[in-house]
Amino acid sequence: MNARAGDRLRFRSAVNGRCGAEILMVRGRLRGEPPYLVRFDDGHVALVVPGMDAMVEPVPTGDLEV
Repeated sequence: MNARAGDRLRFRSAVNGRCGAEILMVRGRLRGEPPYLVRFDDGHVALVVPGMDAMVEPVPTGDLEV
């Protein structure tokens, strides 16, 4: 799994109503690899290593704020 800050993390199985999150920071040793610091849709912030039920929705390059 590869991601960058600003991408969305979506989960097929919602846990406690959390079905998506914004990736705030990539913390993996390799570029784009987990773990990710994320903000869930309910505002909760956590460090996660996504499982098999997760997928990354990339943000289009032109939509990133600098």
